[in-house]
This record gives sequence, C-alpha cells and structure tokens, in this order.
Amino acid sequence: MARYEYLAIDPKGHERRGAIEAAGESEAHGKLAARQWHVVRVTPDAAVSARRAAHTTTASIPLLAPRLSAKQLALFTRQLASLVTVSPLEEALRTISRQTEKPKARVILGEVHGAVLEGLPLAEAMRRAEPSFPPIYRAMIAAGENSGSLPGIANRLADLLEKQAQVRGKIVAALAYPIVLALVAIAVVTGLMVSVVPRVVEQFDNASHQLPLLTRAVIGVSQFLSVWWWALLLGLALAVFGYLRALRDEVFRQRRDRLVLRLPFIGRLVRDMHAAALARTLATMIEARLPLVDGLRLSSRTVSNRVQRAALEAITEKVRAGGSLSSALREADTFPPLLVYLAASGEAAGQLGPMLERAADYLEREFEAFTSAAMAMLEPAIIIVMGALVALIILAILLPILQLQNLTGL
Repeated sequence: MARYEYLAIDPKGHERRGAIEAAGESEAHGKLAARQWHVVRVTPDAAVSARRAAHTTTASIPLLAPRLSAKQLALFTRQLASLVTVSPLEEALRTISRQTEKPKARVILGEVHGAVLEGLPLAEAMRRAEPSFPPIYRAMIAAGENSGSLPGIANRLADLLEKQAQVRGKIVAALAYPIVLALVAIAVVTGLMVSVVPRVVEQFDNASHQLPLLTRAVIGVSQFLSVWWWALLLGLALAVFGYLRALRDEVFRQRRDRLVLRLPFIGRLVRDMHAAALARTLATMIEARLPLVDGLRLSSRTVSNRVQRAALEAITEKVRAGGSLSSALREADTFPPLLVYLAASGEAAGQLGPMLERAADYLEREFEAFTSAAMAMLEPAIIIVMGALVALIILAILLPILQLQNLTGL
C-alpha cells in the first residue's frame, strides 16, 4: 500500500487536504469519489511512505516503538478537549500536530490525523499508534464520539492523566533523595575501605603485638574489596540478569507480587497506589457512561501486580454475572476496606462514580502522607547507618594507635 496526498472539494464546497493509503492512484481516486468528493489532485507522497515504513519497522520492536510520554499524552488530551469545542476534529488534530515540538510526537499525531482524514473514527485512528494510546484511553474516546460528548470526556481523560502524572511525580520526588543519599553513602564507605584503610594499616605491618579484632576485621574486608571487587560486580550483574530472566516465569512473578503485598510498609504502598488508580479510572469511565464491566476489564490491564490483576479479573467476572462491585471487592480481599465501603455506599445511593472519585482522593492523600512519613524516617536512618559505618572504620584505625601509645607509656 502506498500513501498519497490529495486535494479535494466536499459536497459543501469545503477544501479537503490530507493523505490516503491505496494500492494505486486510481484506487485513491475511487476512495475519495466514494465520499462524494470532487478530486482536484492526488500525488504520491514518498516522504510520508518512507516515514511510515520506518515507523512500522521500529514498532515491530516494542522497546523501539515511538510513543508519547505520559506528559505528552496528557497535554495532547487537554489540547484536544479545548480545540474540538471550537473547530472540527480534523483541524484540531492538524493544529496540535503542527505545534508539537518533539519530532517523534509530531510523527505519531500526524499518523492519527492522517487516519482521521481517511474517514476513520478517532478511536480507530489511535489504534495505528497503539503504544501511545492504551485500550482504556481509546475506549473512552470511542464513548465520547458515540455519545457526541467528546470534549467533555477528553477533559475527564486529561484530568485523569494529570492526576496519574502527579502521583508518579510525587513518588519519584519522594524516592530521589533517599536513593541518592544511599548511593553516596555506599560510595563513601567503599572509598574508605579500598583507598584509605590499606594505606593507614600499612603502618602497623611490623607491629610486634596483635592488632585489635575490629581493626583486623576492617582490614580483612578492605583486602577482600580491593582484590575481589570485580567478582562482586560480576555477581551483582549475574543476580540482576537472573532476576530479569525469572520475571518471564508467571509463577515466579505471582510469588514475587504476593510477597510484595505482604511486606510491612511496601505492601501497603502498592495496595493503596493501585486501589487509588483503579478508583480514579472507574470513576472517570462511569462518568463517561461506559459499562462498569468494560471499565473493570480495561482497568485490570493497567495493574502491574499480578495478584491484584487476577483479583480484578475475578471481580470482573462476578460483576458480569450480576454481582455488585462492593461485594466482589470484599471477597477479593486485596483492596483497602475504605474502597469497599465507599463502593457499597455509592451503589446504594446510585452515586457510584462520585463515591469512587472520593475514594481515589482519600487514598491518594493517604498514600502521599504515608510516603512522606516513610521517607522522613528513611532519610535519617540512612544517615545513621552511614555514620555508624564511618565511625567503625575510624575506630578501627584509631585503636592500634591508642594501643601503641599505651605500650610506649606515652
């Protein structure tokens, strides 16, 4: 299939420009004529065809497939919601793609714009750039198109994406300082053990008395790190490789995710984070008039924890069979009681969407407060551990000096 640029006039006399895929120029003319357009010009677009071929080649490799970042997707959705209220969809997409600064994002949005010009619905056009537009996103866009409320649903989608980006930003901000602090601590202690300790203890090689136990232990660790550092790095690399390879086994991932949920602090963080994301997504989809079963089915794909994903799939089947969401959540026993309680209240009052929105707000606030408290405790803990290790190293160096002073009577 080749790609052709065209210029045509629609039955209302409006000028239409765009691109269309066809086996030849005659087929392109036929497709445009089928829309009752008067064809002015159809020309092959070699540059666009080459770009599409390159895009298809890289898309065949998941890691190389071009995609919109979370920030770019949220910005695109907000711009789309604003522009489609004052201009046709084709013009809105053209405007957004032209003002996009990132070349990869411009290519992706150009593909979507081209597909819309060919007559495809927006949700189907987004399927051509599937890595950038997940199924749950396309389902909500399709609901907006079918109900004639695309601007409103796009606004809700933009709110959802911005909330998710805000939560991710808070997680990164909370973890950044402790991680940097831990790396600096490891680097300082390693530098002391490998560079400083060997030079200092050389002064005690000819000592006639036995060195203190702490000094001998520090010297042993220092010598081991100096000689076998490459073996430690190799072992670490092999461990990481083995762990990544084990992740391909579904049984291993199930056991790992179950263990994560049982951990004292991390398990609660993971549970609340996924519960908040689920509540927010379901609330948005319910407000968009999408069936609850479809919302649960699509939401389960976004949950990374295998145990919670399996629980969501079971919940979906129970709701499909006629059960209530709250009872299915209660039986799953993997989500916070607050979510179950508010879901039950929402079902009883016929306000499931708003109650799920409240649950998401509360869980996100709890998640933020819990994360802040945990990080506040972790930072001084790292400093204390680092200080203790440095103090042990300094004490190991000072003990032989003090021992020599006692022996010489100084």
